[in-house]
Amino acid sequence: MHGTRSRGIAATAARAWLALRYRVFSRRYDRLVLETIDDVPLLILPQVFNPILLRSGAMMARALARLALAEPAKCRVLDLGTGSGVGAVFAARRGASVVAVDINPEAVRCARINALLNRVDDRVEVREGNLFEPVQGERFDLVLFNPPFYRGIPKDNLDRAWRGQGVFESFASQLAGMLTPKGYALVILSTDGDCAELLAELAETGFRYEIVEQKDLINEVVTIYAVRPAPPSDQSD
Repeated sequence: MHGTRSRGIAATAARAWLALRYRVFSRRYDRLVLETIDDVPLLILPQVFNPILLRSGAMMARALARLALAEPAKCRVLDLGTGSGVGAVFAARRGASVVAVDINPEAVRCARINALLNRVDDRVEVREGNLFEPVQGERFDLVLFNPPFYRGIPKDNLDRAWRGQGVFESFASQLAGMLTPKGYALVILSTDGDCAELLAELAETGFRYEIVEQKDLINEVVTIYAVRPAPPSDQSD
């Protein structure tokens, strides 16, 4: 009983922090901003998720810069919910061929601008649409996903970066069909959201996951997971 109450209090506090952070950062989202991640420039349009302010995008980008990609020139990457295109740009800088997808039209514009800005537009194709819808029938060696950490109905396109309804369930149910035989996903999650529930969803849909990188940012612990289909023997247990 005490543990359940503690989790409930923690969840309430986390949502209060989200609301406060959203109000503070929303002022910056109303204007054009030029950010840099390790000397890589990124132009952030109004109403597009900023990978610097909320840190998870920058953490994924830096992980991509260090990741050992097998035959990068032959690697096909899907960047789901690309936002500013940060994941797509950093994957393309490694030589991969990238498809970047976002439901927010402003994010689609932003990602295309940043691909041009960083001279990787020949390796990045940006498509508008929801999750896997724009890439049906295609397969990828690596899928990048920085999902909304909170469950709920988004009030506008920017809010889709924070919260979603059924987003992670759709991702988990369709992921296996989008991967090449040796393909996998990198998913970044935070204890500031519904991390445990999202990981449980992956396990229930036949995936195993392992920690690639983890950072304690005082108010939250952010973790990048490598997600792969579990072997048949594991799925039947």
